[in-house]
Amino acid sequence: MACAVAPAVVALAHIGPAVTWLPGLRRRWFPGLAGQGRPDHVALTFDDGPDPVSTPHFLDALGGLGVRATFFVLGENVVRHPELSREMVRRGHELGVHGWRHDRPWLPSPGRDARDLLRAAEAVREVTGRDGPRWYRPSYGVLTSGRWAAARRAGLRPVLWTAWGKDWRRDATPESVRAAVAADLRGGGTVLLHDADHASAPGSWRAALGALPGLVADCRVTGLVVGPLAEHGMTGEDGPRTRR
Repeated sequence: MACAVAPAVVALAHIGPAVTWLPGLRRRWFPGLAGQGRPDHVALTFDDGPDPVSTPHFLDALGGLGVRATFFVLGENVVRHPELSREMVRRGHELGVHGWRHDRPWLPSPGRDARDLLRAAEAVREVTGRDGPRWYRPSYGVLTSGRWAAARRAGLRPVLWTAWGKDWRRDATPESVRAAVAADLRGGGTVLLHDADHASAPGSWRAALGALPGLVADCRVTGLVVGPLAEHGMTGEDGPRTRR
């Protein structure tokens, strides 16, 4: 009996923290993890790049809007496209870590999680020449216990989101992305979009790109400043070891 129970206990310990994926629970009990910052600011973030086909369009659009953002990049993409990664930083954007690759986290693998996250953080550090990334957002927004531990070891703070555009869907449009974000858009929030279709429907990034001017206008008309997480004013840190 004990032999049968042990794997179940291990699996539960591994996946248990992933309940923070639930938006309502995260916003109420883990505001730091949700990306809640100062009330006059909205953090704009992008996942899954850099991609030489799509990311430059986002850089140009953001430049035209006068907005800087945080890009959660995949380590393997940074290594493949180092000059594009450097260009993102040159344009004033911030790079966070999205992992080494966009893999699924369901099976416990703490050693691999630690190695991959350290490898991705080092890739960002080497390519950009900066002190190192500050933020971590796991693939699919699923924080397992292994990935919590790996983030701590790499000196990264996990940040998810308070509003997302559901821009990865095959049927996404600029209008649907803008409406999805607007439904949960509040001062102090963190918005999730994708600057690449690395793990999304092919070409879906165009919906996010088309929604950008409207999203920024929605924020500005209500007096909200749009910028990167570095300027978001988050304090404290939520996680399995810090909550009581």
